This record gives sequence, structure tokens and C-alpha cells, in this order.
Amino acid sequence: MTKMEISRKAIPYTPNDKSLEEMVIGIVSTAGAHLKDQEPFSEDQTTGDMTYRVIPGDVNSADFKVTHAAPKEEYDTREPEKDINTIFPIDRLRELKEQGVIGGIADNHFSMMGFAMRLKRLMEETIPEVAKKVVRSKADGIILTAG
Repeated sequence: MTKMEISRKAIPYTPNDKSLEEMVIGIVSTAGAHLKDQEPFSEDQTTGDMTYRVIPGDVNSADFKVTHAAPKEEYDTREPEKDINTIFPIDRLRELKEQGVIGGIADNHFSMMGFAMRLKRLMEETIPEVAKKVVRSKADGIILTAG
């Protein structure tokens, strides 16, 4: 087994030999962020939503919307819509890139809604599909966020 295979099966860590200044960073979020022109996540609390959205790296942070099935008293989506960077820190990544702290920003990022009632399907279908796309994105590191 390679280091990558071991890390995926045993612990949530993949060894890295690059400095942060060389790394391309991506975002994977379960906070329900999506672009205004993308289909909103289902807010059906009986099923949740097993889909994900691809967010381009050059997105304007003003183009986001947040939909989530979690009860509003647990996750009020109006708050992250005031500053999407609280759940999807794309502008912060740009600042870090500009300051030379990171090497680059991934071309694509991924967003899901963390409220899921079909966990088996999520673990066997959605997560592996997103993981493959993350690997293909050539990001060296991922910021994981939740709502």
C-alpha cells in the first residue's frame, strides 16, 4: 500500500512534502453554500440532500446563497450569507495567496449540505465521488468547513 492508500483507510492524514507557500489549497464544505445560479440544496428534513455543487475558484463571493435542511434554530443560514467567508473562505484564500502564504487556489471547490438522512448512500456514493474530484483537482491541501 502507498502512503495515500493507508491514509484514506486508517487515519485522516496524508503526508505532505511541500511548504505552505508552494501548496494549492481547495475548500470542501458541508455548510450548504452554492452559487445563486445553481440549484439550491433540498431543505426536505425527511431525506436531506445527497448532492454536491462544484464552485469555481474564480467565484465572486457575492454570488453565493446558502440553503440547508437543518432547523433554523440550529443553523440560521442568514448569518453566513452576510459573509460567506465564515463558511466558505474563498476571499481569505485569495488574501493568503496575495500575501505569499499559500502557493495557489484550486480551480474547483466542492460544497454539500451536511444534513443527510441517507448516510449509507452519502458514504458509498457522494463522498467517494467528491473525493475523486478533489484528487483530480490537484489541490495539495483542503480546508473543510461546516455550518
